[in-house]
This record gives sequence, C-alpha cells and structure tokens, in this order.
Amino acid sequence: MVWVDPLVSLMMVEKVPDSTYEMIGGLDKQIKEIKEVIELPVKHPELFEALGIAQPKGVLLYGPPGTGKTLLARAVAHHTECTFIRVSGSELVQKFIGEGARMVRELFVMAREHAPSIIFMDEIDSIGSSRIESGSSGGGDSEVQRTMLELLNQLDGFEATKNIKVIMATNRIDILDQALLRPGRIDRKIEFPAPDEKARADILRIHSRKMNLTRGIMLEKIAQNMTGASGAEVKAVCTEAGMYALRERRIHVTHEDFEMAVAKVMQKDSEKNISLKKLWK
Repeated sequence: MVWVDPLVSLMMVEKVPDSTYEMIGGLDKQIKEIKEVIELPVKHPELFEALGIAQPKGVLLYGPPGTGKTLLARAVAHHTECTFIRVSGSELVQKFIGEGARMVRELFVMAREHAPSIIFMDEIDSIGSSRIESGSSGGGDSEVQRTMLELLNQLDGFEATKNIKVIMATNRIDILDQALLRPGRIDRKIEFPAPDEKARADILRIHSRKMNLTRGIMLEKIAQNMTGASGAEVKAVCTEAGMYALRERRIHVTHEDFEMAVAKVMQKDSEKNISLKKLWK
C-alpha cells in the first residue's frame, strides 16, 4: 500500500448512506444526465465496450450556490456504491512549493486504491481559473498553476475504464481555464439553475415530508412567494418553520409558520414586523 498524506486520507468518506435521488427535488434533467455520465459507465461498462466508445471521465456541475450540486454528487456515489472522496479546491492551494501538486497526485493514488471511486472536487475555480500571463504574479499564483497542471496531468493519465470518475463543481464557470474544460478531461457540463416554482414546491415537499404539519398547508403557495430562492434556502425555510413552532411549544407546524420562515430566510421583512402582523391577525 502506498503511503498517503494524512490530510488527503481525511478527505475520504467511505459511504454516503443518507443521500439518494429521492432526496433531490426539481433536478430531474440533471439526475438523468449524471446517471448517463457516471452511473451507467460504473454499473454497465460492457455497454460502452460493445459500442466501441470511450467512457466519460469527468463531469462539471455549475450553477449558483445552494442549487444541489454537492447533494447530487453524494447521491450518485451512494447509488453506484463508490467510495466518495470529497476535496475542496481551496484545500489544494498550499503555501509551500509543490505541496498542492503532491496532494493532487496522492488524491488519485488513493482513488485507485479504493476503486470504484468518485473524486468530487468542489470550488474547482480555486485552482482551475484561467492562467494570466503576467510577470507580476506572485509565488502564490504560480503555485496554484502548478497544482492545476498536475490536475490536468492526472486527468490525462488515468483510463476511464479504471472505475475512477471525477465530478467537479463551481459557481463560476466563466473563469475556468479552457484546458480543463476540453472533452477527454471534462466530458459533460451540467447546469444547475436556481429552481423554478414547480421545483421549489418539490423541494418543499421533500423536506417537509417528515414534519408534523397541520392540514391546509399549501406548499405551492409558499413556493410562489420564494422567487429566486435556491434549493438550500427552500430547505432552510422548512427548518425555520419548525423552529417557530418549537419556540411556541407546539407539536404541529402551521401555514403561518411557513410564511414567517419565508420572510425571515428571504429577508423581505424584519422579525419585528412579522410579530406585529401575527399580533393583529
């Protein structure tokens, strides 16, 4: 067994039992795409051999924060029974020369040892942003470039059939280096937009499934009042609604709790105004 840096071994999460596709609302198209690119090659590599086409190596998930990129990566690792190795791009930006590149190498060594595995690289823009040809760039910038070049080297160096898949996520696809995005390294780019009204209602249903709700709660109406909210904010509304009930020692969550939670999470109203509204109803 090859010795791996303890920092790298900490990135590994053996199993992801709590994330499934059923927990993800409003991302049916994205789930279908990631199944094609990640799940199908891991479970049925013979289909690609029969057709004589290369398996996809990597996929890029891009979109605003809180739209479900990490959740979907965890879910696909769960359904493929792969070892899930999560690393943030910022963790690979190291102070000392060569440290970041070494961590990238060891990351892929560990992925090979624990195959089938999925390497999930969050905030890839930390190391994968476009290289600026500038003589004034400091040592830190050149170290980031070394780390990215090592990542490109590793992406080129492993065969897709070795049961290692790479999923990258970013909020800023516009600043990523084109060398990283070319086919053969990243074979599919999947956009995660902010959820529409129907998607928000789906997410509300998923996260309120286990909540003790009173009758007559109209989740569709709540979803209407959350224009522009991310999936994470919709989930936060469910938690916040539960907290309002908890504060008043109630065992049921009401529609009014949800309305107040929406106002708090969306910052459309101050808590003072909310309590006044409640008082005068």
